[in-house]
Amino acid sequence: MKKIIITSLCLMACSAFGQPTENNTPKVKTISGVVRGTTEGDVSVFKGIPFASPPVGEFRWRPPQPVKNWEGELDASKFGPNCAQAGWGAKPGTIAEGSSEDCLYLNLWKPAGGTAKSKLPVMVWIHGGGFTGGSGSSPQNFGHELTRQGVILVSINYRLGRLGFFAHPALNAEFPGELKGNYGYMDQIAALQWIQNNIAAFGGDPNNVTIFGFSAGGVSVHSLLTIPKAKGLFHKLIGESSGGRDGVLTGRPISGENADVLYHVSAETIGLNFAKRQGIEGSDASALAKLRALTVEKIVDSGQETDGQGGVRTYSGPILDGKLVVETAESAYMAGRQSKMPLMIGNCSAEIGGAFVSNAKTKEALFSSFGDLEAEAKAAYDADGNKSFNEVITQFNTDWVWGEPARMTAKAFLAKNAPVYVYQFGYVPPAAQARSPYGAGHGSEVSFVFNTLNARWGPPAEPTATEKELAGVMSRYWTNFAKTGNPNGQGLPDWPLYDNQKQNILDVELDGKVVKKPDPRQARFNVVEKAMKNRAKIQSRGI
Repeated sequence: MKKIIITSLCLMACSAFGQPTENNTPKVKTISGVVRGTTEGDVSVFKGIPFASPPVGEFRWRPPQPVKNWEGELDASKFGPNCAQAGWGAKPGTIAEGSSEDCLYLNLWKPAGGTAKSKLPVMVWIHGGGFTGGSGSSPQNFGHELTRQGVILVSINYRLGRLGFFAHPALNAEFPGELKGNYGYMDQIAALQWIQNNIAAFGGDPNNVTIFGFSAGGVSVHSLLTIPKAKGLFHKLIGESSGGRDGVLTGRPISGENADVLYHVSAETIGLNFAKRQGIEGSDASALAKLRALTVEKIVDSGQETDGQGGVRTYSGPILDGKLVVETAESAYMAGRQSKMPLMIGNCSAEIGGAFVSNAKTKEALFSSFGDLEAEAKAAYDADGNKSFNEVITQFNTDWVWGEPARMTAKAFLAKNAPVYVYQFGYVPPAAQARSPYGAGHGSEVSFVFNTLNARWGPPAEPTATEKELAGVMSRYWTNFAKTGNPNGQGLPDWPLYDNQKQNILDVELDGKVVKKPDPRQARFNVVEKAMKNRAKIQSRGI
């Protein structure tokens, strides 16, 4: 009966797809009420659509609640608030301007001429930010250019920091049947469910949904694939700097100390640590009431993840809770338990340097941490012995966290006979090459994917002809993949299917040339893959 009712509501929403009014204001009837967007040239935009009720008050640290129906028309011409976060430049004791605990909104870009019969592919963007920052309304991720290529783009918010990932013994006693801990992932699933129920009314195909994300958003792509509750809500995957192995935002045990070689402190202990920092003792209902009574500013706590420098940890990140998140992506991939679907995956060529993974201060110390693989690591990373430590540690971080885990993921998908496309993005603007001498840093590809070069990170610069061409190529690859599961198309450089023998990838080189080639990182990846047996010695902590 429930399925019949939901299907009927969806059909009602589809049949009520509105045409632009006389003043070019598009209206669409969702299952909760009519939304009124704006049309910007050939693209219609709907901003700030609620996909769940505000997670505030008694609903802090509760699964997302259904949206309440509204009367009349909901103004969808302005973005909703970002999810509460410290943000850059926020004063101590405040949250970033424009952020709020009431933040469960999504945004949608569609071709202005689309109708309920269009059945357009749907792309769902999950933003990055380490699960502590970011938003679905960043200008870098506006969907105008992707939409012009015949897709619908949806960007979503999800709860961040302690509001999105939090465990405490008192929560276990409250509503025992509810899911606990990973409220940010629950929000992502709620948004995908909203899309299934409503996207046809906007002209989208609920049976052709691609989820894609960068950094924490890419980790979310892996997690959603391996969360049983998310099964059937999407059909293709794109992971940008998404990793795939354990140890990087991938699931701290909810209880039990020293239960993981990289996450020694459980999420519940971290919750108790945070409560104590706020002067709240105990693990009963009274303690939980006091935690819920804290202001959002105190919960965000200026983004601090420990109780002062060198203090105990007070932020958990994603949690292996055993009910929603039942295993990590790596364990699922190793056992072949993931669903079969097309995959596009890759990362930038020089993601990050410094002590991100290893505490080593010299090349010798880094190579020594590989144990019996020391000589092989040195041969792969610094065969001639003339590279600087900064170059070596940047390559190592990039390979350990993103590059080799992407290859591991690709192999797991190949084992299920799923089509896989692998890329490396290495373009660095000439003016930035002195600052980024080893390649493209974390997130460099995002504005090229969205073709939003005027909104990219760093000092604003007018895009060059080379950059405009590269952005056009990359955005077409991404939308082609969303349409068919194959990024290739007329006029595009050939992007080869990945396989275990040739390991051909699409390489965007330093100068912006797009070339297919055998992966030049194979020797490095091979030693990293072998070294995973020593990961507790090589990786200083779970990130």
